[in-house]
Amino acid sequence: MDMSERITEARESVGLNKSELARRLGVSRASVTAWETGAVNNLKHDHLFELSKITGFSAKWLATGEGEKKRKTASTTVAYLPGLRNSKDAGSSEQKNHELEFLGHMDAWDSDTALGPDEVEVPLFREVEIAAGGGRTEVIENHGAKLRFARSTLARAGVDPANAACATVKGNSMERLIPDGTTVGVDTGDKEIRDGEIYAFDHDGMLRVKYLQRKPGGGLRVISENLSEYPPEDYGPEEVEQDIRMIGRVFWWSVLR
Repeated sequence: MDMSERITEARESVGLNKSELARRLGVSRASVTAWETGAVNNLKHDHLFELSKITGFSAKWLATGEGEKKRKTASTTVAYLPGLRNSKDAGSSEQKNHELEFLGHMDAWDSDTALGPDEVEVPLFREVEIAAGGGRTEVIENHGAKLRFARSTLARAGVDPANAACATVKGNSMERLIPDGTTVGVDTGDKEIRDGEIYAFDHDGMLRVKYLQRKPGGGLRVISENLSEYPPEDYGPEEVEQDIRMIGRVFWWSVLR
């Protein structure tokens, strides 16, 4: 059974037609048809996880056909992408007790756990308040807790392990795509702005994750996913030069459900 057949089985199991499923996922009916005919053989991770929530089928099984077909019930599900191993120190004790629904292998680890042969530790960027700065912040690499990625995962994304980093999104400006609290993977070796891609950047001491578009003369347009609350922001070349420091292109994100 391939993924198209698994998606069809999941949809039919909850009595939804293609139009109803499309509406609940926020996609077109044509997209669902493309998934179920095999015309498109992969899903965006947010669509996959939402499909899992709607149908009760495991995201791992839907994507790969492996593991338990039905996901276990839990009040909260933490969804992880391939290759991420999450530190015991990184989340709250409440978070550790939640069900883990994931694609690929994941283990709990702490600072005493040795790196596996296919693993690399990835630093986290964060905002810190500047001493005597009157509430001003700066963006630095966190030299404490780190996340672990599989080298194979980074290789599939075309990311040099030496250039991999993570950051945490704050606020709802990128919802529904990237909710508040989401961890994103950043390729710090890819800072060339390509219109419509998502980037992490330091904006005068604020860590931001947004779509970016170039403007003539070296200006920049900053675009949120949540346009109803956050209209586009335009910055001239001098503002870009003085206030914006590129961290890198976002190549991955993990959504906490």
